Amino acid sequence: MPLTNESHPEEFILLGFADRPWLELPLFTSLLIMYPIAVMGNITIILMSRLDSRLHSPMYFFLTNLSFLDMCYTTSIVPQMLFNLGSSKKTISYMGCAVQLYFFHIMGGTECLLLAIMSFDRYVAICRPLHYTLIMNQRVCILSFHRVANWNNLCCLRGHCHITIATVCSNKLDHLVCEIPVLIKIACGEKGSNELTLSVVCIFMLAVPLCLILASYASIGSAVFKIKSSKGRKKAFGTCSSHLIVVFLFYGPAISMYLQPPSSISRDQPKFMALFYGVVTPSLNPFIYTLRNKNVKGALRNLVRSISALSDSG
Repeated sequence: MPLTNESHPEEFILLGFADRPWLELPLFTSLLIMYPIAVMGNITIILMSRLDSRLHSPMYFFLTNLSFLDMCYTTSIVPQMLFNLGSSKKTISYMGCAVQLYFFHIMGGTECLLLAIMSFDRYVAICRPLHYTLIMNQRVCILSFHRVANWNNLCCLRGHCHITIATVCSNKLDHLVCEIPVLIKIACGEKGSNELTLSVVCIFMLAVPLCLILASYASIGSAVFKIKSSKGRKKAFGTCSSHLIVVFLFYGPAISMYLQPPSSISRDQPKFMALFYGVVTPSLNPFIYTLRNKNVKGALRNLVRSISALSDSG
């Protein structure tokens, strides 16, 4: 949902934690450590899913796309955060702000919808196991992901057309990056319609997928409790636990940030939420899926062995 603007400054000043400069060095150091971990962790998941034949299934196809989105999602904001925290110049051009907004929301919105598809995949695997290969075949998986990406792109472009701030009262953003709720707060005109448009788009991009996820897991829970053996119940819950943790980590901060009027958001909330869902969650996701999944752990060992063999032969 990038922002169109009839009267806009050439650049925005990102205040960040200017009132607490002692926070900048610890945050810069933390981001400098976590960003490479997030990128390398998600690249590892992608490589494992592509190279290990045991991971050539719908679940890991979606996991590969989730890792790619996480990598792009965090890359759309972290370099800007590092630049601002590590230098005295804390600005971003208007066009740079618009581009960052577009990619940040495209990746985030697609991830919302992808997590809903992944919950449906788990629903079919547990509640309709005999029909799983028929329903979740390769063609359906690829087609569903493309449709999700296209639908999200359409929603973001419509948001781009409808969210218009006629006059920006200030070029100072009290944030680490460009984000719609913070931009709406400094607008002089059209605040009410912009907030309403943002709420409508967020209902489609956040609330609707979350309701689908909850419905899927309600059905999964009902089916699991009907399984008589404790081993079977444990296995069923094990296949869903990683996804549930990721859903909680992603949707929790996003809902607290986007499903409330921008005028009611506290000063520091956008900064800490951006750090969490833009950096912490993409860094944790590879570990969540690796540590809680035997197939992924086995694929990781094979990948390490292959790399070691290549280095030894070289």
